[in-house]
Amino acid sequence: MVKLYLTIFISFLSLSYNTKDEEVFASIENYLGPDINKVNILFISIKQQELFIIKEKSIIKKFKISSSKYGTGSKSGSNKTPLGLHSIAKKIGDKTPKNGRMIGRIFNGDIATIYKDTTRSKTDDITSRILWLKGEEKEKNQGHNIDSFNRYIYIHGTSEEGLIGQPASHGCIRLLNKDVIELYKLVSIGTLVLIL
Repeated sequence: MVKLYLTIFISFLSLSYNTKDEEVFASIENYLGPDINKVNILFISIKQQELFIIKEKSIIKKFKISSSKYGTGSKSGSNKTPLGLHSIAKKIGDKTPKNGRMIGRIFNGDIATIYKDTTRSKTDDITSRILWLKGEEKEKNQGHNIDSFNRYIYIHGTSEEGLIGQPASHGCIRLLNKDVIELYKLVSIGTLVLIL
């Protein structure tokens, strides 16, 4: 009897994992077309509040994220997270220490207070590393009044770590500081980023 329950439990875990992965690959395929086996991409799921590193149709790594608390959208001034295909245009923060606070993308020696609970900081701290995104789709996330690069849409560390896993940002994609440092090492300028 115990063996039967264990088998059912393991099957359930396996089904849940595969279903979630299949949903990720289905989303990418629906957006980019069927030939995704050769695609190396970061996939950001707004629904799951997760970032997936995908190489040749394998999930290499997953990170919990925070997208905008205002929802999704591309309009300048909306504070919403833009959808669609992007790429990493710039990497900033090589010499910034963990939890180092950057203002205007420059670290001036200030180490941010990191909140592990639901406390909100008085400033929208950008910490540790920045991956600056560029929209790749005209009239969706590239161009006048909807341009992700001109809106300063980043993947970055945050002082509000307790809010990771739920929408809480002002448009950017937030990660735990240790996670954004790890991600920064694993990706290069030009890496595609799909946000759906």
